[in-house]
Order: sequence, then C-alpha cells, then structure tokens
Amino acid sequence: MTDSKRIAFLVAGEGVERSELVEPWQALTDAGHRPVLLSPESGAVELFEHLDQADSQQVDQQVGSASVDDFDALVLPGGLANPDALRTDADAVAFVSGFVESGKPVAAICHAPWTLIEADAVRGKRLTSWPSLRTDLRNAGAEWVDGEVVIDGSLITSRKPADLPAFIGALLEAINHGLSSAANVVE
Repeated sequence: MTDSKRIAFLVAGEGVERSELVEPWQALTDAGHRPVLLSPESGAVELFEHLDQADSQQVDQQVGSASVDDFDALVLPGGLANPDALRTDADAVAFVSGFVESGKPVAAICHAPWTLIEADAVRGKRLTSWPSLRTDLRNAGAEWVDGEVVIDGSLITSRKPADLPAFIGALLEAINHGLSSAANVVE
C-alpha cells in the first residue's frame, strides 16, 4: 500500500477530453490517491469526447487559490480547447510554472503541452504530444519524440487517448516510486 497523495488536475471550463481526465482520475483514486480538480473558474467543467460534449465535472478549487505545496503531482488533460484556454490564464500558467520548478511530477497528454510551452517549461526537454504540436514544441526549444509516453526530468508526456495505459502507468510509477524509476520513452 502506498501513501495517499494529493494530485492536482488542472483544466479550463470546457473542451476537456473526457478520457484524459476520467481515466487517470479513476486510476489514481483506485490506487488510494486523492485527485483534486482545479480550474480558473468555479462551477462545473464541460468534458468532451473529441468535439462532442459528453459530461461535466464539478471543480474542487480555483487555481488562483491553489498552492503547489499542497499537491504531490499535477496532471494536465488535453482536448483542443482546454489547454488553449489555460495558456491564456495567468493563474494557470503560474501554477504550472511553479509545479515544474518544484520538481514534482507533471503529466501532460495530447494538446496539454501548450500550457507547458506558455509556462516556459519545455526548453531543452524531450517530450511528446498530439502530432500537430510538434512544431510548437520545437519552436519553444523542446525535442519532440513520437512515443506513447516520454519522461524527461519531472515531465511525463503522451500523445493521445490511446496512450492512456502507458501514461497512467508512468504517472503512477512516478507518484508511488519516484520519477527515476520510470522509463524514458515507450514506443
């Protein structure tokens, strides 16, 4: 049995890819951890399956009142609109930047590395993402790799919902046993 950890999930008000929030959330809950949903606004966030609205989930705390010190890891789900909205929110970008500076695990999937770019957290790092972000990541100084999950320092990244098993496995490994025990790239 592992020690229970608090894991922040940061999302915008809408456009969150449902599977990229719900599946890691459930896996962390099943492992005895406590996920907390952060967003720039209070209320509920809209979850989508690709571009179709699928569900909603209640926000636990606004990101502007959250402290990196209160969490053991950060998960950034994707979806197209979600990270695009987060990267324009100063509180969200500051929270992500603080998390990266803390050295705690930060897991981003699909389009979520857009928020990492805005937080100036990718320069000199090796990452993956949804393929359309490849040029954005390279222009921000990252090396883009086409793999299910890529780990560089405290950053854990994956490409798409099909990569969720590898993404969740790397996230759980980092939370339960530390980042050094996780693999660097899974093809």
